Amino acid sequence: MDIAENAALVVVDVQKSFEELGFWGERNHPEADDNIAALIDVWQSTGRPVVFVRHDSVKPGSPLRTGYEGNDFKEYVEQRRGKGGGPELLVTKTVNSAFLGAPDLGAWLREQGIGQIVLAGIQTNMCVETTARMGGNLGYDVLVAFDATYTFDLEGPFGWRQTAEELARAAAVSLHGGGFARVVTTGDLVTAAG
Repeated sequence: MDIAENAALVVVDVQKSFEELGFWGERNHPEADDNIAALIDVWQSTGRPVVFVRHDSVKPGSPLRTGYEGNDFKEYVEQRRGKGGGPELLVTKTVNSAFLGAPDLGAWLREQGIGQIVLAGIQTNMCVETTARMGGNLGYDVLVAFDATYTFDLEGPFGWRQTAEELARAAAVSLHGGGFARVVTTGDLVTAAG
């Protein structure tokens, strides 16, 4: 696997609110936070660009709303911000895709001459998947660090319920099989980027 010298790591919504399991329910990938931290460390130590994305919910009761502690980045992310040797960007958004936030992620990537992005964060089948799909549609070479993402059990129409693992696998199959992104492991990315 080839990782470009200027490949951007896009860290999606790694916020404290996702620790509130009473709100979100059961999650998968208990190792995801360690893997996200490892990716940030490798990207920063090699001088590659890192984008931190924060979801600022406009819903009054959301644990991701601005002004609520859950909106803040998790401590291990906050401690790493501003520590890398490469360019860094903070994007805030109110929808699922990091490409629809402020400042404009696509414009920043173009200005930096970046054609490859690596995605990690929360939730696999929501904001990570939406950002990956848009990135693929916009012509970026998108890689998703599957084990550096996680999600939660979810109920949909007709009383259908899917576990976090089922949802994550479905997202991975759709992204990879559909040609939007290559779904890979943290270990492979760390080896290739190190």
